[in-house]
Amino acid sequence: MKKTITLMVVAVLLFACKTTSVTSTKLDRSSQVGIKGNWEITNVSYPGSDYITVNSFDIADSKCFIGSTWNFISNNNKGRMSLTKSSCPAFSSPIVWSVNKEGQFVLKILDAGVKAKKVKEGYVLYVANQTETSFQLVDKINVGGKLTDVVYQFAKLN
Repeated sequence: MKKTITLMVVAVLLFACKTTSVTSTKLDRSSQVGIKGNWEITNVSYPGSDYITVNSFDIADSKCFIGSTWNFISNNNKGRMSLTKSSCPAFSSPIVWSVNKEGQFVLKILDAGVKAKKVKEGYVLYVANQTETSFQLVDKINVGGKLTDVVYQFAKLN
């Protein structure tokens, strides 16, 4: 009897201590369907952009993302992003993405042939000002101990 009670207490504690992850929250299907399609980043802005460089997504300088193309498929949360600026490193990669009910855009950039479940790290941005033809992704970065917004402006293609 004592073992059974101890086992039940341990089981309750394990379930009570479960952490909440941005990937385990409910998805915002309407936001995801609104993002479906082909997009281009038309602008990247943040305070102090004349003096500070931001290495976006650990790939390249944030200004290299201006003109980059993104494809979002909402029914399977996959897609592709490609940097196309000639003065920047060439980069193209499959992505896995989702938008949760808190307005968080969860992004994983995949290496060729690697499944998303094997990728343990990604990026959490916020969706803002979403319309049929544009939306913004907002990243929070630390600049001198202060959180600063990096805003990626997307415009719909075709």
